[in-house]
Amino acid sequence: MNIDEWKSQIKRGTLEYSILLMIQAHSSYGYEIINRLNEWDILSAKESTVYPLLRRLLKEEYLTSSWQETAEGLPPRKYYTITDTGRKYLDAMSVEWDNLISAIKKIKGE
Repeated sequence: MNIDEWKSQIKRGTLEYSILLMIQAHSSYGYEIINRLNEWDILSAKESTVYPLLRRLLKEEYLTSSWQETAEGLPPRKYYTITDTGRKYLDAMSVEWDNLISAIKKIKGE
């Protein structure tokens, strides 16, 4: 395995968590989420990755969505909002994330 494959594995494991964290902070639309993820190389993702993930999170009832008109006269945007079930799921993910980071730091001797 090379470093690019390893980074891809990390991304798969953290993309869902990152998206839920973003949406918890404020309701967001798909293109906005993609642009925010693209601020960091390790999290950068394409539409073909993000939109199916958003659909799955909707299906699992971790998110809800609503169409909102834009002030600029552009087509309406589909905004995603985290549900109570999604918050509970995110809380559980955060506990596991913190446990993982703690373990890695200990292994590294930090």
